[in-house]
Amino acid sequence: MKYTNLGRTGLSVSRLCLGTMNFGPQTSEEDSHAIMDHALELGINFFDTANVYGWKKGEGWTEQIIGRWFAKGGDRRERTVLATKLYGGMGDWPNQTYLSALNIRQACDASLKRLQTDHIDIYQMHHVDRRTPWEEIWEAMEVLRQQGKIIYVGSSNHAGWHIAKAQERARQRHLYGLVSEQSIYNLMVRDVELEVLPACEDYGLGVIPWSPLQGGLLGGVLRKQNEGKRRLEGRAKEALDSNRAAIEAYEEFCGELGEDPAHVGLAWLLAQPAVTGPIIGPRTMEQLDGSLRALDIDIDDKALARLDEIFPGPGGAAPEAYAW
Repeated sequence: MKYTNLGRTGLSVSRLCLGTMNFGPQTSEEDSHAIMDHALELGINFFDTANVYGWKKGEGWTEQIIGRWFAKGGDRRERTVLATKLYGGMGDWPNQTYLSALNIRQACDASLKRLQTDHIDIYQMHHVDRRTPWEEIWEAMEVLRQQGKIIYVGSSNHAGWHIAKAQERARQRHLYGLVSEQSIYNLMVRDVELEVLPACEDYGLGVIPWSPLQGGLLGGVLRKQNEGKRRLEGRAKEALDSNRAAIEAYEEFCGELGEDPAHVGLAWLLAQPAVTGPIIGPRTMEQLDGSLRALDIDIDDKALARLDEIFPGPGGAAPEAYAW
């Protein structure tokens, strides 16, 4: 396994982050525990979850699964850099959603109880809350840090100007501020290159891409369809149909490289500035093992240029991407 610092911090994390969103709804608790054990065996120490995962409102199903895994002992908690999130609704009562100081406090305590731990390594805001001033958010987060309940604060799905505003408000309060940003980022969805990535580079945030294979469209979907291993319906089928030419070219190029499309997609992300490591969400042990190949693929300048031809990004950072 390869490791890197999370943004400007001294925290060492694996270059692949284990996503747990499938734990519960798609992957049984027994299999989830086995996957997490194997991830540690492979050297993956960075795990990501959220209080809403499991998709049973208020239950925190996935966090509970992780908590029971921690409770098995064997230094599982000590070896894991644990990131979870708040924002989404955990109930129908007022203040059980968003980023008020009250919800931040209550959501953190509830996550700690479900996760069976005394602290969260990276406490992430799952979305920007336009209702709550940053002064209130930072005061609440600082209280949690002083209490020893969280160590770092991260964001997710924030625009570049949200990150800048958050950091400047933190600076005014003499706080460390954000250390990471989780954004959707992959070869097909590259909007963050305009302003989010430049903001993260400038402020020293590590970028943690989610949906690195665009819901499987970059994972060899055409080959799997031909082999009868994958069937798409609804929005996924529409997305494939509208991007078929590019995906065909992509899979053909991966064949020329002699690599699996899924591994190339992850390797491309690992080669991008500010990226700490993409979130992989394996449903099986085989998928987890296969992901490690991405760490050894060297995407040279020629390959990067070809991938840009297949999936053109926005043209670089703003404003040069669209202004003279």
